[in-house]
Amino acid sequence: MEKKIIKISGMHCASCAAAIENALKKETVIKSANVNFSTEKALIEFDPEKINLEGIKKAIKKTGYEAREEAAAGGEKESREKKIKELKNKTAVALFFSLPLLYFSMGWMVGLPVPFLERAPIQALVQLSLTIPIMIAASKIYSSGLKSLLRLAPNMDSLVFVGTSAAFAYSLIISIAIWLGIGSYGAKDLYYEIAAFILFFILLGKYLEAVTKGKTSAVLEKLIGLQAKKARVLRRGEEMEIPVEDVKKGEIVLVRPGEKIPVDGVILEGYSGVDEKAITGESIPVEKKSGDKVIGATMNKTGFLKIKATGVGEDTVLAHIIKIVEEAMASKAPIQLLADKASLYFVPTVIAVAILAFLFWYFIAHMPFIFAFTILIAVLIIACPCALGLATPTAVMMGTGLAAKNGILIKSAEALEIARDVNIIIFDKTGTLTKGEPSVTDIIKIKSSIGADSILQIAASTEKNSEHPLAQAIVNMAKEKKIGLLEAKNFQAIPGHGISAELENKKILLGTKKLMEDNKIDIQKIEKEISALEEQGKTTIILAQDREILGIIALADTLKKYAKEAVETLHRMGKETAIITGDNKRTALAIAGRLGIKKVLAEVLPQEKSQEIKRLQGMGNIVAMVGDGINDAPALAQADLGIALGSGTDVAMETGEIILVKDDLRDVITAIDLSEYTLRKIKQNLFWAFFYNTTAIPIAAGALYPFTGWLLNPAIAAAAMAFSSVSVISNALLMKKYKPRGMKNK
Repeated sequence: MEKKIIKISGMHCASCAAAIENALKKETVIKSANVNFSTEKALIEFDPEKINLEGIKKAIKKTGYEAREEAAAGGEKESREKKIKELKNKTAVALFFSLPLLYFSMGWMVGLPVPFLERAPIQALVQLSLTIPIMIAASKIYSSGLKSLLRLAPNMDSLVFVGTSAAFAYSLIISIAIWLGIGSYGAKDLYYEIAAFILFFILLGKYLEAVTKGKTSAVLEKLIGLQAKKARVLRRGEEMEIPVEDVKKGEIVLVRPGEKIPVDGVILEGYSGVDEKAITGESIPVEKKSGDKVIGATMNKTGFLKIKATGVGEDTVLAHIIKIVEEAMASKAPIQLLADKASLYFVPTVIAVAILAFLFWYFIAHMPFIFAFTILIAVLIIACPCALGLATPTAVMMGTGLAAKNGILIKSAEALEIARDVNIIIFDKTGTLTKGEPSVTDIIKIKSSIGADSILQIAASTEKNSEHPLAQAIVNMAKEKKIGLLEAKNFQAIPGHGISAELENKKILLGTKKLMEDNKIDIQKIEKEISALEEQGKTTIILAQDREILGIIALADTLKKYAKEAVETLHRMGKETAIITGDNKRTALAIAGRLGIKKVLAEVLPQEKSQEIKRLQGMGNIVAMVGDGINDAPALAQADLGIALGSGTDVAMETGEIILVKDDLRDVITAIDLSEYTLRKIKQNLFWAFFYNTTAIPIAAGALYPFTGWLLNPAIAAAAMAFSSVSVISNALLMKKYKPRGMKNK
């Protein structure tokens, strides 16, 4: 299966999106289709062997809309700005002609002197002349509405088309009667201003909607804009500047201080602080040296770097981030299904309600024709499927964008929704909660006349030629403490037990209890210390010199920064935590004890991890799995929510539904908190969208008239409809100011 994002033009409301989606889902070769009205894009998953992009475009075209492949970021921005400018100009035209029309048609009501008030033929001609330019400005609404009606798939524009056309046609018939002298009609019988002001408010609403919708795409555009435009490369021994898209994998790229790193790569020469905030959200520059990886679009702050390009074009971290964010924005949350179903049947239902209301008031209540006619127009105009269609995607776009800005990649709206319902978070141990490499944790003096630094110096000097991870950990600590190393002779590795060597003409033994016993060294007096350290899950190494024990060095896989803080916060949020690991139970329990985690699943084989998660799900739990390795991939896939660390393997990141780019476990809290907040916004938006429509339509239908004598003016109905969509988008835009729990104190 292949996923593609397709740009769709011509959508005017959520009903359009629902109609396209419904048509695509009927195609058996299309696995899934999510049409997002707010972004005007469709995320389509299909079998490329059975249908190609041209076939999908044809299927969309059959529904009356145009489809094309995703445009380049700059082109899309330009297209949106052009659309906003066009709507602004049309709104200005509508306003320019509406104001004098308002004066001529209604000025007399407030005592203003209106020319030709008693000369109905001239009034009819003036009002018609002022209305026609407004209708021309709204011609796209008319063509869209009429086409949708002819396809028997009416949309919001169809409601506007029917309502305003009815008002205009009625007024035109009265005008003709006035000009021909038929009946006793006058200027006060004309209703051109209703059609005109409805169209003005619709155009104003579409303009404001386009502006606010553009703001919800700002995060994605900022990500796209991070990419460097040029790169300095070495070719045939010469330095040259080329467009970044022309850089080839394996080429040598030169980056000066203050320049953006153009591609992903590995440092060959140089040392610098690199500001990775744009990609990871990490505020402090990261020190980089030869052999370290760098990410394209990050900023080289201080030193000159020579880099070998390892990821270019679509293979860069930034390109993957953009793709993930884009797909997430185009996807749909399960909560949106209700709104989608409502949107599909919304317009036909509104048309039916409008006709029934007209028939009731005219034939049953025996009200005047113009009374029933006004109700028909008001019902058609006040209904707003757009508010329903925008409620969920705008909040999802803001939520995923806010997450991306802070180094959290949420792959789908479904993942964003489910995160808040998770009640148990399972952590892989090695590489997730812990660093995945041993570090010296304790140096215990046994011989009182020798200090801890001397013990470390002797051990590191002996181990410096060993490649064993434990040996490297000891040597690394000596280097960190800037302890000078001595020259060891006659080095000998004893597999499974340790090493022996000579240092300053003294025999040194460094290793296990068995090594000491084999060399007739008494270890009884240190049994208590060794047992205490091993109970904590630590590996102990004994240092002896000339058959005398000098000290004990303890090593362990140390906790990652913020691991304890993250677990404690999850507990305060009422979430249960657990460790799942293939490591031995004693070590797992020791790590769990330091973190305050009570549930430990140890000595679990990779293939058994997913079975353990399935077992927990069977007990009614909503499970999140946090992991980083290949052996975590089945568990990440089985979990209700897979969270992969950005430092992990490609397989883990491909399987996980949420990726923590900067490897900070506090971002697990951020993801959950952001999910809760986004869902709250979605529910607020859906509530107001449903509340608006369920309240406004009966009022427009005249429900209050028997009790209050008040009837809704169609122009006011148009204004209310226009601003309902804008209010929903504005509520989503308020998310910009929100700071989730996991983002605090970072």
